[in-house]
Amino acid sequence: MKRTFALALLFPLVALAGNQDEERLSDSVRASLQAAIADRAVPVLRFKSGADNAHRWLSEMSRRLEGRIPDRKQRTELLKTVQYEATRAGLDPQLVLGIMQIESGFKKYAVSGAGARGYMQVMPFWIKIIGERQHNLFALRTNLRYGCVILRYYLDREKGDFFRALGRYNGSLGKADYPNLVLGAWKGAWKYDGATS
Repeated sequence: MKRTFALALLFPLVALAGNQDEERLSDSVRASLQAAIADRAVPVLRFKSGADNAHRWLSEMSRRLEGRIPDRKQRTELLKTVQYEATRAGLDPQLVLGIMQIESGFKKYAVSGAGARGYMQVMPFWIKIIGERQHNLFALRTNLRYGCVILRYYLDREKGDFFRALGRYNGSLGKADYPNLVLGAWKGAWKYDGATS
């Protein structure tokens, strides 16, 4: 197990992320994004509709993810973090799962040709802009926190237009391939009819 971990660090996996451009952010936007990633709360399932729905969602998503992440404990931790960070950012957790499927194939140590890292393929320049130097984009909570906050920023900037926000997120604004892949995964593989918030 330790050897596998070491090999994963030495030979990161290549992922799909586009070449997202570093943007100049206003001081108020930067401050808002910094505050959004600064929360250190322990991830818990955040369902308004009760614990039964939370457990049903976790069970169903775990079943779907089992082929990609066989270890139940790792899968559960990932799903709880996805649900917590997505809900915290005002996103659908299934959308975040769709992004992770397309961006990294649920590989923690994935690295794109452009240098994006982790499950949600976050570009390292975001640490410089809104984070702290010691933030590790391969750490589960850090990666998902950044990814969800950045996607929320792009959704707000694009006035709720998922297609354009996903294009910005991937660095492929104006091209249909990436947004269509994510939207297809969100509404296909990760569609869930039970309550999620």
